[in-house]
Amino acid sequence: MDERLFFSATERNRKHIAKVLYRFLPKMGSVLEVASGSGEHAVYFQKNLPNCLWQASDPDILHRRSINAWIEFEGLNNHMPKSIYLDVEDYPWQLPLNISTNLIAIVAINLLHISNWSCTISLFNAAKQYLNKDSLLFLYGPFKKGGLHTSESNLLFDQSLRSRNSNWGVRDLNEVSNLAVLNGFIDKATVDMPANNMLLIYKKR
Repeated sequence: MDERLFFSATERNRKHIAKVLYRFLPKMGSVLEVASGSGEHAVYFQKNLPNCLWQASDPDILHRRSINAWIEFEGLNNHMPKSIYLDVEDYPWQLPLNISTNLIAIVAINLLHISNWSCTISLFNAAKQYLNKDSLLFLYGPFKKGGLHTSESNLLFDQSLRSRNSNWGVRDLNEVSNLAVLNGFIDKATVDMPANNMLLIYKKR
């Protein structure tokens, strides 16, 4: 049985995200992706950044099965590690030794707005512990600026999220960056992306 999942947003944004990763990521090392979902991003990035070792993770077993199925489908079994269980708020994280010792970046795509704010706090707390000086944290998704939405579509999306879960919602860029500073990160870049999204890049001091 084919256990691959297909998320439509992934196909639309993966090329754009990969271009930014290619610009900013060091040429070699391991990358941890949290909340990898279907795994479509993970295998695409692994194929297009072959000198990096991409570790996908997710707390949902159906997502982990999908990730592993995508790894096999793309013929990456001999290069890309299988997915691991990781709940961002379940600290300390249990990372494979070869990933933790060579970790150059942590990536979270479309996570912050569909999780509690406590998840964002936990993400920065863990990133502070696992990333070395000058390593990077990438956060992709929609964000507000100065408390204001950047588009009508983001406003409607935020209202939809909060109707499903009052603890969810589009996060404010300033609040995220303030949290980054408190955890020993500096703003390296903020890249505007298609469909009113952003890719925030923070560097460990």
